[in-house]
Amino acid sequence: MIRVDQAGEFGATRIYAGQLAVMGDRGPHSAEIRGMAEQEAGHRAEFDALMARRGVRPTALQPFWNLAGYALGAGTALIGPEAAMACTAAVETEIDAHYSAQLDELEKDGDDPELAAMIHRFREDEREHRDAAFEAGAEKAPGYPLLSAAIRLGCRAAIRISEKI
Repeated sequence: MIRVDQAGEFGATRIYAGQLAVMGDRGPHSAEIRGMAEQEAGHRAEFDALMARRGVRPTALQPFWNLAGYALGAGTALIGPEAAMACTAAVETEIDAHYSAQLDELEKDGDDPELAAMIHRFREDEREHRDAAFEAGAEKAPGYPLLSAAIRLGCRAAIRISEKI
């Protein structure tokens, strides 16, 4: 769980880095994206520290997620601000489901209250990001249904792959 979640938070920081590289401070949602990026960086730092304390190795695909996340962020920002928000909405929808499934498992086992508390706290942040993205016009992005579905599918694949590698 920790390896996959750290990879996801790492990927999120790269998505926002790509979006901000394209939009800079000029985009209509740049301040909001910058705030989300800072939260994701905090999540990643907490997972990095937890991995170090528990001796968990990062996914071997971290270099790939680095490039893929940045490309996804930059690509959606190039389409436009609504597409950048559509990316956030799609990613955070999948992360909400992923974190919720993990919390169900952790609460059933009761073995790791520290990790459960972390995931619960981060899930609430991700839900706020998703809701903010919808409020900022995510569904107005060109080709929103297809764009959202493709990003969500990619997220699910990244989660499954990071579980194994």
